[in-house]
Amino acid sequence: MKNNNVRKSGLAIAMAAAMGASAGANAAVELYNQDGTSFSVDGYFNAFYVNRDDKQNDVRDSRIKMGFLPNTIGFNFSKDMGDLTLGGRSSFWTTINDSLDTPTDTAIDVRQFYATVDGDFGQVLIGKDFGLYARSNIFLDEILMGFGSPGVAGGVSFGNIRAGYPYPTPSAQITYRSPDMSGLKIAAGVLDPADTVTGANDENSAPRFESEVTYNTNLNDVALTGWVNGRYQSAENGTTTVDSTGLGYGVKASVAGLTLAASGFTSKGDNPVLIGNGAVTEDDADGFLVQGSYAFGANRLVLSYGETDAEILNLETESTTLGFFHDVNSNFKLVAEYNMYEDNNRTTGATTTEADTIALGAIVMF
Repeated sequence: MKNNNVRKSGLAIAMAAAMGASAGANAAVELYNQDGTSFSVDGYFNAFYVNRDDKQNDVRDSRIKMGFLPNTIGFNFSKDMGDLTLGGRSSFWTTINDSLDTPTDTAIDVRQFYATVDGDFGQVLIGKDFGLYARSNIFLDEILMGFGSPGVAGGVSFGNIRAGYPYPTPSAQITYRSPDMSGLKIAAGVLDPADTVTGANDENSAPRFESEVTYNTNLNDVALTGWVNGRYQSAENGTTTVDSTGLGYGVKASVAGLTLAASGFTSKGDNPVLIGNGAVTEDDADGFLVQGSYAFGANRLVLSYGETDAEILNLETESTTLGFFHDVNSNFKLVAEYNMYEDNNRTTGATTTEADTIALGAIVMF
């Protein structure tokens, strides 16, 4: 029985999606495999030279930064136990950009720390992992291994987060995944709820519910992937109730090196950047992302455009990225990108950010 904990990891999905290869081929180095017990390690290392023209403040800045994905190391465990396979994964995502702020202290983000139980029934995951809402939106992004739009000073870039989709914030959860049913897969989970109201007697009487349905098929040599995912939770403090809902969706088609993809989301009472503890209002947000890529030889060219319109944050954004990816070999990749990003005050129309970014990077993975 094959354990799926590596396949379900964000890093493995990123590698498979961005490289057009199986996750197992590039996602792990097996250190031990004997008597039904295996242990493997995977790693992802990247750095970019970034030159940004901040048009709003008339400033040009040069940095050495990591890209949309942080530098990561993950550990995977699997053990056959009769009709069941027990597994586990822990992954540590670290910045390379905070040393000048805190020279002897580097932030480590533990985004995954979970166990899995696999059987003929499918899989049950317990622990911390990425959420299901917007999961395929981000993991199937054509520039996932690139740079994208500006992010925080000491951390990652934002890729297309808040300009096409929200972030599936890693959360404590209990999630069920079905077996592959002729290309159809269903996942549903209960997750630790966010405290979206403040004040006395605030409460979450039920967990956060998230789910995702994906379907993969091949029609006349056209590889098709479609998905729908969602989120619901409710919080109250006696006088105020906030119901948070989100719906994500997308489709991707690939044939003869050409890939076309479109995805989007709509939400109410839900932060369209990332969910977290903090008061929100029951206002709307929506966004979309359209992309095209063409792979030829060891090269891949990507054009990406995304928007988010968020009443809840009084924000409108748009991001355009032209990217070029070159595989030196299966474990070493070079990237060149040009991104144009803009966000505006939704009420006044005033521009708050306008920046053009050149990013030249290298990625080593195993």
